[in-house]
Amino acid sequence: MKGDIDHVRPLTTSEVSRIHFRGGSYLGIARANPTEAEHLLENTIVSLLRLEVDKLITIGGDDTAFSASQIEQHSKGRLRVVHVPKTIDNDLDLPSYADTFGFQTARHIGVQLVENLMVDAQTTSRWYFIVTMGRKAGHLALGIGKSAGATLTLIPEEFPEGHVRLKTVVETLVGAIVKRLASGRPDGVAMIAEGLVERMEEADLAGLAGVERDAHGHLRIGELAFGDILKERVQQRLSEFNVKVTIVSKNLGYELRCADPIPYDMEYARDLGYCAAKYLIEGGNAALVAMVHSVFHALPFAAMMERSTGRMRVRMVDINSDRYMIARRYMLRLRQDDFDDPSELAKFASVLGITIEEFQAQFAYLVVSEPRSRAFFPEDTP
Repeated sequence: MKGDIDHVRPLTTSEVSRIHFRGGSYLGIARANPTEAEHLLENTIVSLLRLEVDKLITIGGDDTAFSASQIEQHSKGRLRVVHVPKTIDNDLDLPSYADTFGFQTARHIGVQLVENLMVDAQTTSRWYFIVTMGRKAGHLALGIGKSAGATLTLIPEEFPEGHVRLKTVVETLVGAIVKRLASGRPDGVAMIAEGLVERMEEADLAGLAGVERDAHGHLRIGELAFGDILKERVQQRLSEFNVKVTIVSKNLGYELRCADPIPYDMEYARDLGYCAAKYLIEGGNAALVAMVHSVFHALPFAAMMERSTGRMRVRMVDINSDRYMIARRYMLRLRQDDFDDPSELAKFASVLGITIEEFQAQFAYLVVSEPRSRAFFPEDTP
């Protein structure tokens, strides 16, 4: 995008034939954004043409997909472009809930790490707040938390009002800790999607204003000690009731990104690479490639964009799905049926040393928008 082609190196088959066993990116990565200015787009196109490249395959998430669409559009037929969806966030809007490659490997490694932390939490009688990658959507946090059996998982999608208040997140965690203590357990693990930060009002997060943004305008969430902020606020809230809990914050991010792929992603990436190359060779253009139920699909860039923003559509966790509902029922957190049971309320209030009425007054708002599970029987079909 700067017009510099002096550092380009052709790759031979022998150099790349076994890279599907390895994690990371053989090409390297950059956060550079060619869509920031028209001359950067033109530089990118001219650089490729100087290299006698007229077919481009991009690999990445929603930002890279958007850049690919803009390069194709700006090239006016000089380049043909397809995009391969790769992001551990799993947030590209593929049909039939097809995964992006890399997601399953990241979830697999994440579950192994969280499993160890769950054992340590029980051994040391403490809580872990684990903040997991997922800039906008909670797929990775939920995938790890549900599979590992974490105490609870918090994702931005469960706060549909648009803005997430820090107070609500803090008191949701406090409620889970109180419920756990009432059952005789001083330990637990909370999975927290970093995307909650993007949804919060900046005034809610001390020091957030000083955090840098990347070339695509996104907060560099990794530079914000979100887990530490939650730890401090939760301990502060519990101290109001003279309850002491040991909490350790842990950021689970780059450890997941460059792990060697599990066999699922090895096969999946090879399938996508084949489809992208064959589609281009046969004349295809301006599309994102996908494998849905073992069948190739070419999804036009235009169909993947939000009309209102002109950006690539982001797939969020469907909180109305049975999959999410099951996840919620496995979590240990305050629920509506707790507030319908006086004996449970008495236990929770006792932990905090307050009356049942005081507990209801302070925490009942947390379950007002709790999703309700649907009945599986009798069958709702004729």
